[in-house]
Amino acid sequence: MSISLKRARAIFVKDYKEFSRNYAISIMLIFPIILALLFRSAGPNLPGAIGFLHNISFVLLTCFVQACLIAEEKERNTLRSLMMTPATIIDVLVGKSALVFVMSAVVLIISLFIFGYEPASLWAFVAANIVSIILYTALGTICGLYSKTLLDASLSILPVAMIFSGAPWGAVIADDYPIFKVLDYMPSSQLVHLLNVPQTGFTIGDLMKPLLIILAWTIVLTIVSVVLCQRRLKDE
Repeated sequence: MSISLKRARAIFVKDYKEFSRNYAISIMLIFPIILALLFRSAGPNLPGAIGFLHNISFVLLTCFVQACLIAEEKERNTLRSLMMTPATIIDVLVGKSALVFVMSAVVLIISLFIFGYEPASLWAFVAANIVSIILYTALGTICGLYSKTLLDASLSILPVAMIFSGAPWGAVIADDYPIFKVLDYMPSSQLVHLLNVPQTGFTIGDLMKPLLIILAWTIVLTIVSVVLCQRRLKDE
């Protein structure tokens, strides 16, 4: 399926204008920065702070905003109209996801600068964050497709917040409750492992294992979001 950069860019600009006028959604941009300010005094000495900052930022910003952008189109009945234009599903998804990607990346960079985190490997850190943003954008798309209003979209991310943000904490008690061992393979848990790799004495395997697991989750969820988008638009 081909993609038109011109159409995707037009959708990007349209969503940016609508996003800038919707203060109820755009206010989410400041939450990761506020968290970084709160955690800054403790810095790297606060256990789990950097992992929590990343995972909750992906849920509150990346997933939430993407879900709201999709749900807002459905609420106004403009998503079907958009699909009746020459723009393809890929054009629409790339255009909307690009806005969320840029916002998430910029806010995360600002938050990490405030927090003062230094990764063990810059390339692995950047790759993990890029892949994670795509992953949570796909999750937001899925949530938005099953939401009819912005309120529905706001509620639909609650399971994502509980499962993905809570997985690293559930994995901690896996030694006492083996059933929770599965949570260690969640992308949020693997991101925490990657972020906690020490700056000295690590191996390439310490970086590649969590990165590959996150990548696998991203590929699967991205495919699911595209397939669901095609089916939901045909059903409605």
